[in-house]
Amino acid sequence: MLAGISPDYYVRLEQGRGHNPSEQVLDALAGALKLDQPATAHLHAISRPSARTRPGLRERAPRSVELLIASWPSMPAFVQGRHLDVLAANAMASALVPGVLTPGVNLVRATFLDPGMRSLFDDWGRVAASAVARLRGLVGADVDNPHLEELVDEVSRSSEDFRRLWGRHDVGVAVVPTVSISHPLVGPLELLVETFAITAAEGQLLIVNHAEPGSPSERALSRLSGMVARERRRGP
Repeated sequence: MLAGISPDYYVRLEQGRGHNPSEQVLDALAGALKLDQPATAHLHAISRPSARTRPGLRERAPRSVELLIASWPSMPAFVQGRHLDVLAANAMASALVPGVLTPGVNLVRATFLDPGMRSLFDDWGRVAASAVARLRGLVGADVDNPHLEELVDEVSRSSEDFRRLWGRHDVGVAVVPTVSISHPLVGPLELLVETFAITAAEGQLLIVNHAEPGSPSERALSRLSGMVARERRRGP
């Protein structure tokens, strides 16, 4: 065996009978299978029973992070949970992807079941593949969580694209580094995407969109920010 372990032990691991394999064994398996860094981290995570979460536990974004992103008037930002539920979003994020970057919306469900997402994102295929890989990476060993099972079953029934991507078992955490958006109000946007882990809440990510300084996309974001500000001044 390339991993340096016996065939019998490898079979027991595959069948779930090899409890608590060592870090060295997992690293050897990752090397033999030529796994990249996110996939190797995922292998370690699913091998640790403590990585599981309590069923039914409701995720909430830290209040301090909600206040932080609300103070950014021109930069779209939102918090996603371990099942890609939007937990918090500022006004710019909600204006950037209307009806989707809103607390309570699940990004996997929206990506594959909302037809508007395909027309909004010019690179929808990359965004969709990233979402599925991110879901696998964030849930770790928590694969039997009822919320996850319900989500996967629902989207699988309606989307062949999701079934294909979920079946690939790709693993990742960060979102795509850039996105191309055809926004209905301000036109084309080429945005950079930054992903930050929220250390106070395991599995939660803060995702921020911004544009190159002086670019047409920065000017378009500025126009969108102005629209959001005017809408706020008008009130409900």
